[in-house]
Amino acid sequence: MINFGISAAKQKELEKKFEKFNIKESDIVEKFIHSSGHGGQNLNKVATCVYLKHIPTMTEIKCQKHRTQLLNRYEARKMLAESIETEVLGMQSKKIKEIEKMRRQKRKRSKRAKEKILENKKNNSEKKQNRKKVEIE
Repeated sequence: MINFGISAAKQKELEKKFEKFNIKESDIVEKFIHSSGHGGQNLNKVATCVYLKHIPTMTEIKCQKHRTQLLNRYEARKMLAESIETEVLGMQSKKIKEIEKMRRQKRKRSKRAKEKILENKKNNSEKKQNRKKVEIE
């Protein structure tokens, strides 16, 4: 595998994912494109955006997160592995679990839960009222 200039631990982790989901470098078509967005002269001169296509699964990834091509190559391969993991594992995938967790957190509270929260707020405000100094006239 290519040395992306990252830590050995991250490199090993990526290699393990590639082995686990049977992704081979020979099955990947890699192209470099000029990035879009802010960046000025650097974007016009250097093709930092990385496009990957995994031929067996027809999965396409485009990455332009970082300013360097090398880091984008690593990031794109990581994204490709995650994408294939999602396809293979389906509901057991890490990414889908995170999405489901966010969905549960954003879901509206039940009427009973709202009442309980309001009751706690009321109790706390009463406690605070009782702590105030009493003025003697």
